Amino acid sequence: MSGNTILGVFAKSPIKPLEKHIRKVNECAAHLPEFFRACADQDWVRAEEIRKTISTLEKEADELKREIRNELPGGIFMPVQRTDVLELVSQQDKIANKAKDISGRVLGRKLEAPEQLLVEFEAYVNRCLDAVKQAAAAINELDDLLETGFRGREVDLVENMIEKLANIEDDTDSMQISLRRNLMAIEDKLNPIDVMFLYQIIEWVGELADLAERVGARLEIMLAR
Repeated sequence: MSGNTILGVFAKSPIKPLEKHIRKVNECAAHLPEFFRACADQDWVRAEEIRKTISTLEKEADELKREIRNELPGGIFMPVQRTDVLELVSQQDKIANKAKDISGRVLGRKLEAPEQLLVEFEAYVNRCLDAVKQAAAAINELDDLLETGFRGREVDLVENMIEKLANIEDDTDSMQISLRRNLMAIEDKLNPIDVMFLYQIIEWVGELADLAERVGARLEIMLAR
């Protein structure tokens, strides 16, 4: 095999594309707070604009996912296992998919969080997005992990980031329980169908943090190998 061919194989490392993908996913989900604010203000034109942005970013993330899958080499020079990369990009992509689903469902119903729960709901959304940001930050350490051969201080740094991600996800679980309890206390004053959808949206927003933690878990598996 010629030197150029060997370099070509190494040049197809999936690390950079994985990092690019998680940044796109994080960008997509990060529009949810302003989307929910527009809904709370009953500014449905603005909400539709933001939903379109979220949808566009989700499609871009999906295209990046397909590129990674199609161009992922199967040779012996892969710095990480192929199955790990495929599972990681799949978990990352689900975050963007969920953000799009949330915005579509809320806008389709013209759903707003009850005024009594608005502050608590916004805090919950932001904390769930903290998990997504933390997952993105951890994935963006892959370059440095590769340079150190997945050893040493850089591994400790990423493991600490994954632990923090798990703590954030624990916070969102507690916040979801509180939010659901407070919604139940006022649900008899609300449209019953809206209440049903509100419970679903609370659950879906929480899934953003769950999915982010799964990204961290997949990264942890890569470190363990």
